[in-house]
Amino acid sequence: MAQQAFDPSVYLSKVKGQDYLEVKWRIAWMRHEHPDARLDTELISHDHGRAIMRARVEIPGGGIASGWGSETETNFENYIEKAETKAIGRALTALGYGTPGSAENDDDGIPLAAVQHLTPANEATPPQRARIKHLADEVGLDPVSLNALVQQHTGTGFDQMNKRQASGMIDLLEARLQGRSKAS
Repeated sequence: MAQQAFDPSVYLSKVKGQDYLEVKWRIAWMRHEHPDARLDTELISHDHGRAIMRARVEIPGGGIASGWGSETETNFENYIEKAETKAIGRALTALGYGTPGSAENDDDGIPLAAVQHLTPANEATPPQRARIKHLADEVGLDPVSLNALVQQHTGTGFDQMNKRQASGMIDLLEARLQGRSKAS
């Protein structure tokens, strides 16, 4: 008997008048389609009442994405958990597990584009490529080193990345840049 498809529209709620799929339902959707997917979180920073979390989601044969989330104690009593939820939600959205068929707001109320499952033929956009090149320059990577890093993390070259892979590379390079600024 074939497994029934997960219908995320059943779990939508309204946030600021717009449809929104809570992170718990994004996780349920991903697990329904990919029970072997990996979801890891890491507390990157926790000081002065502020937590920064990183989430990484890996779907076997289907892509990898990272998401970042931060929160302060002043805004939420459970600020570490809130930062983790934000990070997970952003990683899942990058893999196509967001509010289907509509624009959505992330946990900060910032509009996100409508999200669909991405296919390998879905090439990285020129703005994504430009952002990656800019970040690589900021962290001191020459084009050859950047291409090697892309190959290592995506299994493909810079010019062959799809949108999902490019998003992951942006996350990776932003994390490296953030790490360098903390060390200064």
